[in-house]
Amino acid sequence: MQDDLIAEARAWLAEDPDPDTREELAKLIETEDLEELADRFSGTLQFGTAGLRGELGAGPMRMNRAVVIRAAAGLAAYLCGSSQAGGLVVVGYDARHKSLEFARDTAAVLVGAGLRAALLPRPLPTPVLAYAIRRLGAVAGVMVTASHNPPRDNGYKVYLGDGSQIVPPADADIAGHIAAVGPLADVPRPEQGWDTLGEDVVDAYLGRSGAVLTDGGPRQVRIVHTALHGVGADTVRSAFVRAGFPAPVAVAEQAEPDPDFPTIAFPNPEEPGAMDLAFGAARAIVPDLVLANDPDADRCAVAVPDDTAEEGWRMLRGDEVGALLATHLVHKRAAGAFATTIVSSSLLGRIAQAAQLPYAETLTGFKWLARVDGLRYAYEEALGYCVDPEGVRDKDGITAALLIAELAAELKGNGRTLSDLLDDIAVEYGLHATDQLSVRVEDLSLIGAALERLRSRPPRTLAGLPVDSAEDLREGVGGLPPTDGLRYRLGGGAARVVVRPSGTEPKLKCYLEAVVPVADAAALPDARRQARDTLDTLARDLGTAAGL
Repeated sequence: MQDDLIAEARAWLAEDPDPDTREELAKLIETEDLEELADRFSGTLQFGTAGLRGELGAGPMRMNRAVVIRAAAGLAAYLCGSSQAGGLVVVGYDARHKSLEFARDTAAVLVGAGLRAALLPRPLPTPVLAYAIRRLGAVAGVMVTASHNPPRDNGYKVYLGDGSQIVPPADADIAGHIAAVGPLADVPRPEQGWDTLGEDVVDAYLGRSGAVLTDGGPRQVRIVHTALHGVGADTVRSAFVRAGFPAPVAVAEQAEPDPDFPTIAFPNPEEPGAMDLAFGAARAIVPDLVLANDPDADRCAVAVPDDTAEEGWRMLRGDEVGALLATHLVHKRAAGAFATTIVSSSLLGRIAQAAQLPYAETLTGFKWLARVDGLRYAYEEALGYCVDPEGVRDKDGITAALLIAELAAELKGNGRTLSDLLDDIAVEYGLHATDQLSVRVEDLSLIGAALERLRSRPPRTLAGLPVDSAEDLREGVGGLPPTDGLRYRLGGGAARVVVRPSGTEPKLKCYLEAVVPVADAAALPDARRQARDTLDTLARDLGTAAGL
């Protein structure tokens, strides 16, 4: 087996086009680092509805040029086999390590297969790529990004011609074509033949972004913004200034793209410590809001002043921002379907029902939300919001930032805040409090073991509430496609729990919701304490039941 492993590594080395990963792999072979080699050659990085995402490095279980070339060849074969030969594919990329190289390799493979390819002009946010697909009438798009993953990762996200991410069976079809790719030497990769788009595509996106706002609406709101070392700073600033807002105050230490993300452990505004520099800047200038984008700027985080918080600022949960944006759109008389995912708060359904708007729940991810018929607004609790589906049929952290800023400015003009509006929403619909128990693992088998434990020994009560129903999402529930996970409804609507493995990270995620009726504003403090106690006990009891 040792000889077979070394032979497999040598075969990979012989066709690896990247001198960096060739050197890396050659050293592993020379030192006979069998443990590391076994990890890198234990299988193949799997292409799915999230495309590809993984750690950079040599070998089939890492993100590298060889893996990307095969993925591009498989995508090209899928498109040509779907009567899309000669069609345009737009390729975008962020500022992570190897992103530009992966984008160029993709363009070369597509052109070599008889398709047309166009690169975005520079590292840009994912929403610009999603917008460009629809604007240019492309048959597909590729975004090279690992979004909010750790610095060592990169990824490969595929969109089809409607500007939304792939879903089954397209993912399996593309994966089949990737598996059929032969030696890399047989994959044509011309050195030229693709286009590089001009700044006009960015200008068009910026022009479209203002369409989410009300003409002549209030704009006087002061904002601190952090791009978390990603590619969003310039685009966000341009979008705000063009729309008539004061330019956001950038967190200087995190404004420029840096693939090493030197000031944060994880480039995700939800992670502890990620917002520390932004809050420091906010204490100095006292803005109305703090906004953050993840590195590819398809997500938006919002923080509001809070004297009771240690930093003086409180991060709003994605569900809270989702409810605020929904309420704002209802007041703007938006028409069309509102949608969210099964792991997000049930509050959006109540808002839509009260406004007599269609409402839909989908599986997790914008690849599903984007396909809701008549979609007007969608969000997921992981800080993703689609507020202009005709422009960007995916989550867009830039247009969401504009819309939340407009709402904050409107409230400010009336002497009110986002926190005040959240209180109003709780009184009108009941307090919907959410939280998450997230367990990161090194051994992926632990996730399967936890789910199997819950299936074989389902809990009868959680947080002192009876489990009214336990649904296995693998069986497909409520007309949804089957997916790995479990959903519990408790106490006659007093709580809900969804447990599922993450689609992009080695995590088991447990989504918790507590619903407490609120008679009036004076009852809110007690309702919040009750909800917090329920969420904490749900997390404890669920962790015990799952053996976490």
